[in-house]
Amino acid sequence: MQIPKPSDADKAHFRAVVPDNPEVVVKPMFGNLGAFVNGNMFAGLFGPMIGVRLSDADRESLEANHQTLPFGPEGRPMGGYVGLPETWNADEEQTAEWVDKAFAYVATLPPKAAKPRSPKK
Repeated sequence: MQIPKPSDADKAHFRAVVPDNPEVVVKPMFGNLGAFVNGNMFAGLFGPMIGVRLSDADRESLEANHQTLPFGPEGRPMGGYVGLPETWNADEEQTAEWVDKAFAYVATLPPKAAKPRSPKK
């Protein structure tokens, strides 16, 4: 499975559309970036593509009105996430609007439980 690497410009664009909120944590994931709230990812970067986790109603609206893409590796997209239209890469305002919706939705989910660390050998 080939995982695309984002350019520095892709990473800067992603960070620019993620809400400026102290609850948001942006961290590397498999050479890309993910944005988290309460331990749950609400937006991710996969190569140049930004994917978001939306409520069912928001996801259905986005998919019905825009050219969305599967988010994640080809043949194994991430369930519950939708890739924003590639044409939005130049439209920071429209992208940020949907990333904000993803943040608002995922912030309502229960915090992700921390996995226990395995004992050192």
